[in-house]
Amino acid sequence: MSPAERANRNRRNPRRRGSGGKSPVRGGSASSAATPHARMRTVRETSAGGLVVDGLGGPPDQLCAALIGRTDRRGRLLWSLPKGHIEKGETAEETAMREVHEETGVRSRVLAELGSIDYWFVTEGRRVHKTVHHYLLRYLGGELSDADIEVTEVAWVPLTELRTRLAYADERKLADIADQLIADIDPAWLKDADDPGAALG
Repeated sequence: MSPAERANRNRRNPRRRGSGGKSPVRGGSASSAATPHARMRTVRETSAGGLVVDGLGGPPDQLCAALIGRTDRRGRLLWSLPKGHIEKGETAEETAMREVHEETGVRSRVLAELGSIDYWFVTEGRRVHKTVHHYLLRYLGGELSDADIEVTEVAWVPLTELRTRLAYADERKLADIADQLIADIDPAWLKDADDPGAALG
């Protein structure tokens, strides 16, 4: 079970603002946990990223996606979709293209929405409700690079292997959505819609 799934399972009233003082903290008594939780500030964060695919319009068995690998606290390499915080003045689509470029080294362009994932976590005395918007992106150029300090490895992975490679169930569901979107794409539309200027230059 991924961290996002554990957080979603444990949270209450997921669509409401959290009071921060009603959930016990593991590892302590109810009385000792109540005070710090009651003072915990709830903040909202929004990020964007997605699944960048190479080979669109070609044979299905040659399609591949750029994934990033990060090492967790246990030393495990966990593969996921590139993503990051939306900066002031950016749209979610612009953030997705920028983050893909920064974390993988490749340039891409948004083709369609895949969906959003939201979850809760606690860090540095704050209770964070995070929403991540994901997109299907078309590879435009560039070489894979793991220069980003937050990334351990990057790799092109065949679309047929995404379910076994992606570490988080929520992202595996997005990969299923991407499969359907890709199957419905008209190659002629891809040619007409090709606009490199829309991607990160």
